Amino acid sequence: MKKRLTVLPLFILFALLLSACSAGQTISGAGQLNDGKPAPPFQLVDLQGETHDLSEYEGQKVYIKFWASWCSICLAGMNELNTLAGEEPDFEVLTIVSPDSNAEKSSESFAKWFEGVDNTENIKVLLDEGGPAFDEYGIIGYPTSVFIGSDGVMVKSQTGHVSNEQIYETFENIQ
Repeated sequence: MKKRLTVLPLFILFALLLSACSAGQTISGAGQLNDGKPAPPFQLVDLQGETHDLSEYEGQKVYIKFWASWCSICLAGMNELNTLAGEEPDFEVLTIVSPDSNAEKSSESFAKWFEGVDNTENIKVLLDEGGPAFDEYGIIGYPTSVFIGSDGVMVKSQTGHVSNEQIYETFENIQ
């Protein structure tokens, strides 16, 4: 009898430890990992004519910078953005510009202008013709950074310049 009483508390303690370890954990691929709503889907063409669908990045974290050619803050951050994209971080780096919307140039004019911008060889620019993605993401100003988790959840949207250090720090807390 005494032996059973000694084993019973150990068994209860072991069961509690097991349940505590599993609380809040999600099995990979079996649901939402981050707080928030799914990022709005998009299918946009880049400056080379290739189509990019957000669903192609399923299972990956994605950083999106919405910007405009006329935005001085955006242009001041281009070197830093080019560096980030060239470092091959553990998240995808995309940028979105909305030709013929929000005072942006036409696609043709933008592409010609962008060819002349220095230090942009690593930057992937997607063209959001007329701005539907701009609207879906609720962009209210430029630049705006959007952080998407590997589960497709839009975790954070932040207007204004965000440094590479801040981008890396933000992704450390996103699954």
